[in-house]
Amino acid sequence: MTAPPPEPEIYRIPVVVHVIHQGEPVGQGHNLSDQRVLDQIRILNEDYRRKEGTPGFNDHPAGGDARIEFVLAARAPDGSATNGIDRVDASAVVHPTPPGSQYDYYAYYGYWDPAQYLNVWTMPLDPSTIDIVLGLATGPDTDLPGGDLFDPGEPAQAEGILINSAHFGPSGIASEYNAGRTLTHEVGHYLGVLHPWGGGDCADNDFCDDTPPVDAAVTGCPATPPTACDGTDVMMENFMNYTPDRCMNVFTHDQIERMHHVLENSPRRKSLTESPGLESPVVP
Repeated sequence: MTAPPPEPEIYRIPVVVHVIHQGEPVGQGHNLSDQRVLDQIRILNEDYRRKEGTPGFNDHPAGGDARIEFVLAARAPDGSATNGIDRVDASAVVHPTPPGSQYDYYAYYGYWDPAQYLNVWTMPLDPSTIDIVLGLATGPDTDLPGGDLFDPGEPAQAEGILINSAHFGPSGIASEYNAGRTLTHEVGHYLGVLHPWGGGDCADNDFCDDTPPVDAAVTGCPATPPTACDGTDVMMENFMNYTPDRCMNVFTHDQIERMHHVLENSPRRKSLTESPGLESPVVP
């Protein structure tokens, strides 16, 4: 009797969420509740694992399970136990960094070793930024084509993901981007996936053969998709578009292959899956 093939590898990534607030009590304003953070991590896992029965599931022939899971860090850089949520009252901190890199600016409030943790900062922005500023991510140091299109990380600047606190997790705001998929999208960049339009031309866009080629940003969620450069339908449901959260549910096989390449080869990405932050400290 032939033995069944081994189960595919699951890549586990430890996350620290730096909740930057303005002195509000926990659960109010920018000081997001623990439950909001937990819900965001759940949404990430639903999307990256294509979990049945959730908004992250799809039956698209090009869609796949990325086999990537995210866990809030259980061990801090100093070896102590943590819940993976780092709360910082920005109103009590004198910030010496002049305006410049947004990543460096927020890293001043909290920054864990990027070779061991995925750093996510929630930005306490004014409500006027809702639907205008959603999120940003640094890309990996990679030999993949299109790698020059990402925001660089170390040593150029601190690396990780910035998310407007209003768009973090299931926020309930009156917006098309209120279901936690801004972080799903930005994690895609962090792991080496481009927008489908890439550098803005039909020939060399995102270097994924199974995403219909487009040469401009994809937005909206029309019942009838627009036409791609090759005459096929635009993949409106792809997580790397600018489409509303309710429309997103697909990472393609080629996009997933790029993520796996990064996790197996890229500095400060391949070390994440063996980070001590994944395991609780041993209590003597």
